[in-house]
Amino acid sequence: MSTTQTQTQTQTQTQTQTQTQTKSPDVEIPKLSVVVEFSGGLEMLFSDQRRHSLTIPVTNKEGKPLTIADLIEHLCNHTMKDNRKELFVLDHHLRPGILVLINDADWELEGEEAYEIQPGDNILFVSTLHGG
Repeated sequence: MSTTQTQTQTQTQTQTQTQTQTKSPDVEIPKLSVVVEFSGGLEMLFSDQRRHSLTIPVTNKEGKPLTIADLIEHLCNHTMKDNRKELFVLDHHLRPGILVLINDADWELEGEEAYEIQPGDNILFVSTLHGG
């Protein structure tokens, strides 16, 4: 093999290694499907769409199981199109006056924001706040 061929081969290997290091690995992130619904006027914050079928990662940024708190953050960052996030969250928590049902059960019975989301869950957010 000539010196030029060896140099070219070494450069190609170096480029391949660099690309491999800079690219994120092609690891499939496990996801789960949930249905999120909005009522009582909240749907206006989410493109006037009452029902959203979402596929979201099974774990949060820390690698822990996804919770309702993580879902709320995801909804604000990825699903909500309206800029008035303060109508949905206040100090990074769900705004008081919004009821949450997880599979038709009050979220207070399920651990509120700490509830770990399961595949197929149906989560309903209902605003009880109305102007007058």
